[in-house]
Amino acid sequence: MNRNTNFDILPDRYLFKEVSVRAANYQANHPNCRILRMGVGDVSRPLPSAIISAMHDAVEELAYSNTFRGYGPEEGYEWLRQAVIGY
Repeated sequence: MNRNTNFDILPDRYLFKEVSVRAANYQANHPNCRILRMGVGDVSRPLPSAIISAMHDAVEELAYSNTFRGYGPEEGYEWLRQAVIGY
């Protein structure tokens, strides 16, 4: 895979560049790990039906006070983190 060199021209501490640098450093220090990249703006394909369904479910959840959660923790919901780890 080719690296997007446009990250190199972004100002210091710019979010995407920061993520790219951290991911590269982590990969260099953990060469046997596979990094699952969930990049912002990766819209080269239509959304899979599972994602569309999950988004519909999330909208329903946000529509009612008894299921509304607002922003989650900064590091993400534990259940979601565990699901990604399990994958």
